[in-house]
Amino acid sequence: MGKPSRYSPEVRERAVRMVREHEREHASQWAAICSIAEKIGCSAETLRHWVCQVERDEVRRPGFTTDEQQRLTALERENRELRRANEILRKTSNASPARQGNIKRGRKLNQDGPERS
Repeated sequence: MGKPSRYSPEVRERAVRMVREHEREHASQWAAICSIAEKIGCSAETLRHWVCQVERDEVRRPGFTTDEQQRLTALERENRELRRANEILRKTSNASPARQGNIKRGRKLNQDGPERS
């Protein structure tokens, strides 16, 4: 998981709502973001990120929605775990081919090598 946010979801929602409400009073969305970020005590870039993510969630901006990002992250994590497991299995299956060959032929091995009859 990512690091915990310094700002609660309520603060984020309120800040994004304020940007939308006051956008028309400023020359640009960025100007509104800078003004409101200063008032709530976060960086303008952080607030811009929140606004962009809400716009993606509402399909007003191209990109992954929050749900899609979470699903992608979970799939990537699962993929990494499966690759690790496969690598472990591959290494253990290649660990001692001579021993596996003797076992397949029905011979027993002791610590020093194959038993002789």
